[in-house]
Amino acid sequence: MNQLLRVGQKVQTESSGLPCEVEQFLGGGGQGEVYRAKLAGKPMALKWYFPHAATPEQRAGLETLVKKGAPNDRFLWPQELTSASGSSGFGYLMPLREKRFKSLLDLMKRTVDPSFRALLTAAIELPHSFYQLHAAGLCYCDISFGNVFFDPQTGDVLICDNDNVVIDGSDVGIRGTPDFMAPEIVRGEKTPSIATDRFSLSVLLFYLLHIAHPLFGRKVMSIHSLDLPARTKLCGYEPIFVFDPSDRSNEAVSRKEDPLGEAGANALAFWPIYPQLVRETFLKAFTEGLRDPEHGRVGETVWRLVMARARDAIVYCPNCRPADPIENFYDSEKVKASGGKQPPCWSCGNEFRLPPRIRIEKHVIMLNHDAKLYPHHVSGAPTYDFSVAVAEVSRHPTNPNLWGLKNKSNTKWVSTLPDGTVRDVEPERSVPLALGTKIQFGKVEGEIRV
Repeated sequence: MNQLLRVGQKVQTESSGLPCEVEQFLGGGGQGEVYRAKLAGKPMALKWYFPHAATPEQRAGLETLVKKGAPNDRFLWPQELTSASGSSGFGYLMPLREKRFKSLLDLMKRTVDPSFRALLTAAIELPHSFYQLHAAGLCYCDISFGNVFFDPQTGDVLICDNDNVVIDGSDVGIRGTPDFMAPEIVRGEKTPSIATDRFSLSVLLFYLLHIAHPLFGRKVMSIHSLDLPARTKLCGYEPIFVFDPSDRSNEAVSRKEDPLGEAGANALAFWPIYPQLVRETFLKAFTEGLRDPEHGRVGETVWRLVMARARDAIVYCPNCRPADPIENFYDSEKVKASGGKQPPCWSCGNEFRLPPRIRIEKHVIMLNHDAKLYPHHVSGAPTYDFSVAVAEVSRHPTNPNLWGLKNKSNTKWVSTLPDGTVRDVEPERSVPLALGTKIQFGKVEGEIRV
């Protein structure tokens, strides 16, 4: 219930001096309330603090954040402080979240059903954004799925509640959300830092891909209630990964044994679907990362690379839902274990034929009918910008049985066909998807495989 500001009330921006009009109450939390507001005709979000939270320390922190500016446009970052005539309170303005963005809580409740491609895009954007935050010397402190929004169609992300971001090493009393805290914080041994942010990020990514907590397995079944003492035990004093290969005491349990699904049923269902590289990285995060916080944590750059490779490994099964094919993953290790064949679809159990693929600098991209290459594929730079493609799979305009890779960049490629013929590939021209064809993308070379 809104009680701090009224609709139609005007507050003053402290730096620009412009009036800002309150339009609609959006919601409240432990620190204050958020409103839709209008500043110079532009819709904004306005957070106004409860008296107990409107401290000099909070104001000083906000002033630092406004001065530093957002690490990138994925953060709904404080832009201006605001005050009101006759009030000792204050607030701040930030960008307004678009309606297409849904809370990760919606994913947990299964009210949204994103594709693996969308989930992996979000799993690239999140560590990419936190990498930029950490590079600026800042620590988020309170990573949780309640603070992250994503577009279920595209995987674009937004990160909110940034008013508690602090300079790394500062202790302002924020500890975080218990399920996401690093064990050393839960035990009271450390305060939030970039190193503990990395653990929280790993938990967030596991939740995103498995809709389950990485430390909630069999041990949950012996707990009467998952209250704070229980969570403190599971996440702080006795943390064991649900897929720890050397300690099965907290293994993920199926719904057959745990009908409520609180002990890792979702994790058990999703875990085998993902490529081995993804599973190995989570294993490191929740085994070495638990035992050795200083050296065992998985960094943001590793997560970006792992998730980008998994995104490129998506293949479609045409058997179980031809109009909207189920996504599977190409995994060279699984193919080897299956005698050189793609394992059956995880959903329908039928075998299917793999599409062509291109190998660029030890990196494999599956060339599905809708596949695209982006700048990071051909430059090696970890930009992970999916807004503009540099290549796309396309069908021949007169022969629908022929497929090629079309140059969508502004630069010329050079292709070498299997018979040794060398050809220039100008923008908007295509290279046939034939086994052994090589493409020189400037500094890197790719080879088509089938």
